[in-house]
Amino acid sequence: MNQESFKSIFFKGIMAGVMIGIGGIIYLAAENRVIGSLLFSFGLFTIIRYGFALYTGKVGYIPEKNFRYILEVAVTLAGNICGTALAAGMALSTKIGDTIHAGARSTMNSKLDDSVQSCFILGIFCGLLMYLAVQNARNCRETGADTSLVFGTVIPVMIFILSGFNHSVADCFYYFASYPTVKGTLYLGTVVLGNAVGGMLVPLLKKYAFDKENSI
Repeated sequence: MNQESFKSIFFKGIMAGVMIGIGGIIYLAAENRVIGSLLFSFGLFTIIRYGFALYTGKVGYIPEKNFRYILEVAVTLAGNICGTALAAGMALSTKIGDTIHAGARSTMNSKLDDSVQSCFILGIFCGLLMYLAVQNARNCRETGADTSLVFGTVIPVMIFILSGFNHSVADCFYYFASYPTVKGTLYLGTVVLGNAVGGMLVPLLKKYAFDKENSI
């Protein structure tokens, strides 16, 4: 089977970043946090349906892959960053730009006031949820369970948003929509690592700690 080119992965990463950016716009525009988190999940659902490349959806599978896959994850992240920057720039140039900027600035200020340890741990929680969402989608595609696909995608997204967990790609959108700073860049690096640890947690346990047979 032919390997997908890095160019293709990069542009799929851009599209995933744009979708997450749209989710961020919806969330910031919504007056109700629960409704906003529900609508935000449109981004991940679309990414899964169309096969776009999202860092938090791919990083968890590194323990099961080879070195080239690590490069694919890095290219994906670069594409996601470009996509969120594009979405933020476009949103800020519209009539809703002031609303988006104010919401993104408030969101980033709250995150930047947190400690490095807390940011990292909240990133781990989010990474774990995103791995479970993507793995659920894979399982549902194999069985054709569309209803489970919807709930398995929406619920983890709502949980991470309402719980205040840190999603590196979503935070990239807030970063670009507010004001890029050195502290913000360091924060994003911390969350990227946290998402990676959380995403790889289950695959590593399955590989080195869990028994081969299911316990249920």
